[in-house]
Amino acid sequence: MECRLVGWPADGPRLELDHRRFAYAGKFVMTRTGKAVVEEGDDLLGAVSFDRDRTDGAVWWCRIVTVRRDRRGEGLGPRLLDFTAEALLARGRAVRIAVNNPFAYEAAYKAGFGFTGAETGLAELVLERPDPRPTAAYRDGLDRYRARSSLSSAERAFLADRSGAVPPLVDGSR
Repeated sequence: MECRLVGWPADGPRLELDHRRFAYAGKFVMTRTGKAVVEEGDDLLGAVSFDRDRTDGAVWWCRIVTVRRDRRGEGLGPRLLDFTAEALLARGRAVRIAVNNPFAYEAAYKAGFGFTGAETGLAELVLERPDPRPTAAYRDGLDRYRARSSLSSAERAFLADRSGAVPPLVDGSR
């Protein structure tokens, strides 16, 4: 398995993802964001898009992360996020991601991101690298998801399993 940078935003990279296998597939044909992928041989397993913050050019945002539906739960998302964040930190001082569900929140933590305490107007929690990884911030983010009435039963079970939990270890792929 290998992660690679497809191109920076200025390069205008496009990815044609199969909408039956990848969530948000249509977002990857846009050329205004950079792209990175995780692959196994010629088999594309996941992708992330990214660009600079509109108000602070030293900050990058990971915009969309998708992992092939049949390969979810294998740690590919955190591995790809970690790889992408390292590349972006080499060109900036911080990398942020806004996540809208507890599964993405946990994956971002496994990639070394930490909850900033901020939310976007779209009810997404904002995480950032580098992260001092305080346990209280991790739990605060989980509690914010618990307070939502629109959770699926899988999300409720996931959150119940993490009651009183400490942040997950950063994936050892670094």
